Amino acid sequence: MILPDTPLKSLSAAVLVAAGGLAAAPAMADDFFYAGKTIEMVVPFGEGGATYVAAKFLEPFLEKHLPGNPQVNVRTRPGGGSILGANWFQQNAEPDGETILFTTSSTSNPYVLGMEEVEYDLAAMRPAYSLPFGAVIYVSPRTGIETPADLHSPDMPLIYGGIAAAASDLPVLLAFELLDLDLRAVLGFDGRGPARLAFERGETNIDFQFTPAYMSQVVDMVEAGSAVPIMTGGSVGDDGVLSARDLAFPDYPSVYEVYEELHGEPPSGVEWDAFQAIGATTFNFGLTAYLPEGTPDEVIEIFEQTITAINDDPDYQEQSQDAIGGYDLLPASAVTDSLSEALQPSDEVRDYLRTLLSEKYDVEL
Repeated sequence: MILPDTPLKSLSAAVLVAAGGLAAAPAMADDFFYAGKTIEMVVPFGEGGATYVAAKFLEPFLEKHLPGNPQVNVRTRPGGGSILGANWFQQNAEPDGETILFTTSSTSNPYVLGMEEVEYDLAAMRPAYSLPFGAVIYVSPRTGIETPADLHSPDMPLIYGGIAAAASDLPVLLAFELLDLDLRAVLGFDGRGPARLAFERGETNIDFQFTPAYMSQVVDMVEAGSAVPIMTGGSVGDDGVLSARDLAFPDYPSVYEVYEELHGEPPSGVEWDAFQAIGATTFNFGLTAYLPEGTPDEVIEIFEQTITAINDDPDYQEQSQDAIGGYDLLPASAVTDSLSEALQPSDEVRDYLRTLLSEKYDVEL
């Protein structure tokens, strides 16, 4: 079994190339724009989760590199699986660059699905930066699966454990649909940690973990021979398609590549479009900072420069390995277009998602 050459590799250069010639930020920003100001970073979850941990990690680096060195405060507004906090942001945040919504696909999925409780308009907001969150899908060696080619002929029925179909499990469930895998999904776990423990106990035999948890909890299992990595969710390539390999795991094929191997042609159709829309917001733009609609270009340009400075900061490069998986932050120029497209899928894709969730997973939308 081949493990990644390095724990993680920088994503910024590749994704900036993928941005396809987007204009760079001005050479200098207003050195005192945020002087004496306080920025509130709203996390629509409780303390202790991945989003809160990442926000607290980024807090001092934003204070250090934003012009004027503002105070940055992380504020949690949990409830409704993040919907309550996002609704509050929509209703209260002013477009002055002083309030940020920092959140995940738990917020974007309900928006894409058109859930009734959603009052926020993510597509109208302005991304300031994103932090990618890769994901690795792996199986138990008891399944007899050693490579993607074995996925359609396991030695035993495949059982997957997850949290909820409309939550962070959604892109992986869509990958299973796209690849036409015959498996049983057992949902209702309290988190990806409990789902992983069920895998370790042999109660399930196919699982996924996001990059930080995979690096800290699963790599040892791979080395011990008790887990077999099969693929990653992938990464948006220079063609804007979720087809490239995750740069953190260059030895593992993407879902796109596995589909090609199993079917002899690239993926297409509504199943692929649905996976790409949800996968992009979950993986490539895993944690995204949104500014309110109407935020001036000057603020976006300031964050563009700030994100570059943070990525170049040796302290960030060292500390991020353990804190957030080592990924570089992505500036608005590398995020805005692809994220906007992912947040606004076609009616066909939205109808497919709603039908799949309601009929197969009993999700009430």
